Amino acid sequence: MTTESDITPSSADRHHPMLKLALELGPLLIFFFANLRGQWLVDRFPALSELGGPLFVATGLFMAATVISLVASKIILGHLPIMPFVSGIVVLIFGSLSIYLQNETFIKMKPTIVNALFGVALLGGLAFGKSLLGYVFNAAFQLDAEGWRKLTLRWGIFFLFLAVLNEVVWRNFSDDFWIAFKVWGTMPVTIIFTMAQMPLILRHTVQPAGETDK
Repeated sequence: MTTESDITPSSADRHHPMLKLALELGPLLIFFFANLRGQWLVDRFPALSELGGPLFVATGLFMAATVISLVASKIILGHLPIMPFVSGIVVLIFGSLSIYLQNETFIKMKPTIVNALFGVALLGGLAFGKSLLGYVFNAAFQLDAEGWRKLTLRWGIFFLFLAVLNEVVWRNFSDDFWIAFKVWGTMPVTIIFTMAQMPLILRHTVQPAGETDK
């Protein structure tokens, strides 16, 4: 099994950007709608009741969708993107614990664990002189070393912010609000943050090798 580890984007990444986005966001949307229509799903598929309440049903379907997404990524793109792969592993571990123990805390803490892990990894990499974000966003941008360093620092801090934000939301609000916030709150915040990095990206973009003479 190979993961996305080359800063040069693969041809599959370049030709299937929307498919890659759909594979990464699909499981999260299924999680949201499965929780929203949990009882409806149980009424039509009684076997799902063995998982527990609506949040546990949503968790089970989230896990299944995550596995399908990773398999599809491997088949279509030829590799497993690092961020969805790591997130998927945590989903399967914490989701299984949540359902087995009937304890919602595990799945609620999954975003905290994943974001904290990414944040620490990015900032830790910088401490050792490695801009690890280049291995994650390789299909989207080609930046010089200083650009990757600055962008990695910003994303490392942002991931830690998301980890703290998830803790605040799930500990102080209802399950439905937390799940809705994961989709309709976290995603817009992430998109806004990403767009805010465009001036930095444009300043440090370099022309890929092989296109300099075109």
